[in-house]
Order: sequence, then structure tokens, then C-alpha cells
Amino acid sequence: MDDAPSEPTPEETSAATSESAVATEAAPEGEAPVAVAPRPRPVRKRDKSGDYLGTGRRKTSVARVRIRPGSGKLVINKRSLEEYFDNERDRNDVMAPLVKTGKQSEVDVSIRVHGGGFTGQAGACMLGIARALSQIDDEAWDVLRHSHLLTRDGRMKERKHYGLRGARRGTQFSKR
Repeated sequence: MDDAPSEPTPEETSAATSESAVATEAAPEGEAPVAVAPRPRPVRKRDKSGDYLGTGRRKTSVARVRIRPGSGKLVINKRSLEEYFDNERDRNDVMAPLVKTGKQSEVDVSIRVHGGGFTGQAGACMLGIARALSQIDDEAWDVLRHSHLLTRDGRMKERKHYGLRGARRGTQFSKR
């Protein structure tokens, strides 16, 4: 047999890299150290002009967000925030990531949104802005994650089911 060291198998290499990637947290005396997985680093999405990109979705709405350093201008489908969203709650939802990170006067935001209604579009804009802001710096990621602004709301309209009048509504019961 050959005495030369053999190359590690893929299973050994993945086990070794995963063990080295997991940090350990100091535990009280008498207890085993607790493994803490490192925070996943967001993928930096930038276009050729250097804008940070983020895509947000809510119900059937899709928002494509571009953020660049600027003076705090926010444009949605070539209209201002106040022109596009009449409802104060929707405006607050769109501004929430900027307010939480304190960047509302530091960046210009341009959004193209389509599909769904106003509330769905506001939720899509909020997620898109949060995703784009999370790429700028890691502190923003932590603030946005703890505020639950980076979580996609997966609730959708339920489909109509066979034998029913709608998703849940059945036909009226007739005794005779």
C-alpha cells in the first residue's frame, strides 16, 4: 500500500468546514459550550451604476427597489409617496425600514411596483426597501431582522375548493 496521505473525502471536508464555521459561546461552569451558528451574510446586489437592489413581494404585488446615497427622496412609479399611497398606514409601512435604520434622509429610493392592491403593494415596498438597506451595512441588517422587516409575509388568497362556493363557504343547507 501507499504511505502517502490520501485526500480527504467530500464528507470529511464538509464536516471539517462546518465545524470550523460554527462558533462556540462560553457556558457557565459544569456545562458544555453552546454552538452558535454565524449569521448568514446577505448577498450584495448592485447594478452597474452602484445602486443597491431589493425585491419585495406581498400577496400578488411585486416591488423592485433601488437605493442610492442621496437626500431622502422617495419615488414610487414616478410619483411621490403621498401621491401614490392615500392611506397613512400604507405610507408608514413603506417608511418603516428607513425610520428604523435612521436612513430616511441619507438615501434616495426609487420603487417600481405592480400587481395587487394598495396594502399588498405597501407591504411589497416595505420588504424591498428592507432587503436593499440590509445590503448597505450589517448594523441595518440586525435592526431590520429584529424588527421583523426582512420576513416575507407568505399569506395568500386561498383557492376555491371543489363543491364549495368559495374557499371556505359552502352551499346553504336545506332541510327539505
